[in-house]
Amino acid sequence: MNNVLLVTIDSLRADHVGYHGYERDTTPHIDAYAEESSTFLNAFSHVGGTRFSFPGILSGVTPMMYGGHERISAEQTLISEVFDDAGYRTGGFHSNLYVSGKFGYGRGWDEFYDSAPDESTTSKLRKWAKTNLDGTVLSLLRRGYDFLESSQGINVGSYHVPADEITDRAIQFIEDSDDETPTFVWAHYMDVHHPFLPPEEYQREFRDEPVSDNDSIQLRRKYIEEPEAVTPEEHQTFIDLYDAEIRFNDAEVGRLMDAVTSTWGDDYVMALTADHGDHFLEHGYFGGARLLDVKNHVPLLINGWDDTGSYDELVGLTDLPCTLVDTAGLDIPDNWFGQSLRRLAFGGEWDRSEVLGGYHDSDGYEHIRVRESDWKLIAHEDDTDDELYDLTADPEEQVNVIEDHPSQERRLRKQLDDHRQLVRATETDDVERPDMDEDVKERLRRLGYDE
Repeated sequence: MNNVLLVTIDSLRADHVGYHGYERDTTPHIDAYAEESSTFLNAFSHVGGTRFSFPGILSGVTPMMYGGHERISAEQTLISEVFDDAGYRTGGFHSNLYVSGKFGYGRGWDEFYDSAPDESTTSKLRKWAKTNLDGTVLSLLRRGYDFLESSQGINVGSYHVPADEITDRAIQFIEDSDDETPTFVWAHYMDVHHPFLPPEEYQREFRDEPVSDNDSIQLRRKYIEEPEAVTPEEHQTFIDLYDAEIRFNDAEVGRLMDAVTSTWGDDYVMALTADHGDHFLEHGYFGGARLLDVKNHVPLLINGWDDTGSYDELVGLTDLPCTLVDTAGLDIPDNWFGQSLRRLAFGGEWDRSEVLGGYHDSDGYEHIRVRESDWKLIAHEDDTDDELYDLTADPEEQVNVIEDHPSQERRLRKQLDDHRQLVRATETDDVERPDMDEDVKERLRRLGYDE
């Protein structure tokens, strides 16, 4: 029997993790586990964004398969369903609404907390205002709220559930385990996603004076609305806050793993990764960059099996659910498109040299990329110029060399065409974007999900 724990951290860049070489001590607990784990140093999300990456993490497919990333299709198989069908207790704990039951992720769980029923402060105020105020006053109140957030950093919305509460819920589920029934737990932490509001004790690890929540929210607004006006000092403050959130999440991972080892002993396998990274003005703007490495390169480690190797091969997040199911001795579903990393860790075999992925933007245009070790091609269906990067000469992807290397472009376009054919082979008509009430829309918007 193997208990299985999957830990995902929203927006965690690989290059801000200690065992990836980051100079700051952001991840002491994760680094300690990495020493006893298999580490996959070139792991990539298929697209940088929660609703684009989780189809890979939880259902083994790239984002445009099975009708796309707007909602999980009934034809897809979730990892929770695989473990549930095998007799596992299954518990999922998170507060990102894009992976909530509303978007199809609630299947196969004995206990599933997605925070969707938790009404935000903003929603409560809105309902009170609609009941008690006339239209003119309500309109003024809305404009006043937006002004307060942008100019004063006032935050009256609930962005997500903090990491310590997610840990508490996951620990309770783990401690309720029995010796007869294996358990699968997924815990997803949101705190590393902006806005960055880390506790003061973790801020003091990286700066002398803590930043208030108001100042942090106001700085985030500046990053979004006036990135060209961000000063070097403000940029460093933003990075300090990001790193402090990572340190806070790392402490919660440590607390969760203490509960795992005290309850399960050594009868477990744990995987830790991120759904995507983040983008801090490297290309002149904040966020976005869904197909660039700063948004795609993520940490990935597997702890609790008999391997502690470090691997440079390119792997994708579709490989993660295949690995966990395979490690538990279960069959990998036929409608998953990754490979088990056990082949690499225990057999030294890996026959894939690229990671593919794509998405449709809010106007329906396709954006798709193929990444190899040395080259990356990004193709856009809208009027954006296609991009080719020589990753050996230009690892930060600053210079588009598509005009200089036509043979590389042709070769990589063939791989994109092959992937499109695979996407078409999984087309389904049962996926529609779910209806969202105003509270859900507001909470997503406050997290920066504008599309």
